[in-house]
Amino acid sequence: MSKVERLDKYIAAVVQAAPVFLDIDRTVDKSIDLIIEAGKTGAKLIAFPETWIPTYPVWIFGAAGWGDPSAHRAYARLYENSLYIGSPHLDKLCAAAREAKTFVVIGANEKLSEDPGSLYNSLFYISDEGKFLGVHRKVMPTYTERNVWDYGDGSTMPVFDGPAGRVGGLICWEHWMPMARMAMHCKNEQVHIASWPDISEAHHLASRHYAFEGKCYVICVGFYMTTDHISKNFELYDTIADMGELGGEANEIFPGGSGIIGPDGEWIVGPVSGKEEIIYGEIDLRKTVEEKLLLDVTGHYNRPDIFNLVIDDRPKPAVRWMSEGDKYRAIGPDDVSMTSKNETSD
Repeated sequence: MSKVERLDKYIAAVVQAAPVFLDIDRTVDKSIDLIIEAGKTGAKLIAFPETWIPTYPVWIFGAAGWGDPSAHRAYARLYENSLYIGSPHLDKLCAAAREAKTFVVIGANEKLSEDPGSLYNSLFYISDEGKFLGVHRKVMPTYTERNVWDYGDGSTMPVFDGPAGRVGGLICWEHWMPMARMAMHCKNEQVHIASWPDISEAHHLASRHYAFEGKCYVICVGFYMTTDHISKNFELYDTIADMGELGGEANEIFPGGSGIIGPDGEWIVGPVSGKEEIIYGEIDLRKTVEEKLLLDVTGHYNRPDIFNLVIDDRPKPAVRWMSEGDKYRAIGPDDVSMTSKNETSD
């Protein structure tokens, strides 16, 4: 296996912005513009918020409840505008990463195909050569998120090694799952994407703790979105508008708070709130080594003789087909377009 050539120092970009609400075509176009802009600035890694494509379904925390026809229609729109592996939209994002020569991590609502099925809250990883590398699917949707997203499994918790270093990520409240953190730390991340919709003080705390504990850089990224970004024709606009009124004069739904945290737990840049902005900061991979002098939770500051974590990273498809015989041609897993949860690209 050839040795990965890493950059000692480089610029990372944090995209704090609003997607084009529930419109995958225009959100992907906006994503491409932002990737190209950041690439021209010299960024070698770009991170987008949780479920950037085509939005975070914030209405699930409002008044829309069980059996509400508007909630059903909203889910259908979300599904129709979600990203899937092998789609033309993903091809366009890969082409943009290749043109910008930058590693891209982008949050998306993910469906497994064009056919009806469950959605996942996912991070898509794209190399600086424009190659789709794989996904992380959120293993524990939070509270009413379970009305929208299925569970990911242990097969989609990757860390990718390349010019930007060893890059991985977790989504939102996964940062409060101690064993999930340990599983990622064991893969020796150097740069971690902490992907959020909103970034409260508690989310800053979790992101800074992750950086200090893992001795890695943390790109803390979330939306800036107001009620002005929501179409008034949306079925649940009033539900979201009522939530936005809590955000002050700007009717902020997600006020931002993105930035980059060093492996000592201190902010390198940010946090930035109250506006759409690409936030830039320097990553110095040597510091991820220097900081492990005092703390290495998977090395000299671990007691494996006392504590033992077992990680099951086998795929867990919803159905396992156990067919036998070929006398008659039967419909099996290869005949349906929905693939198993663990599908990744070569």
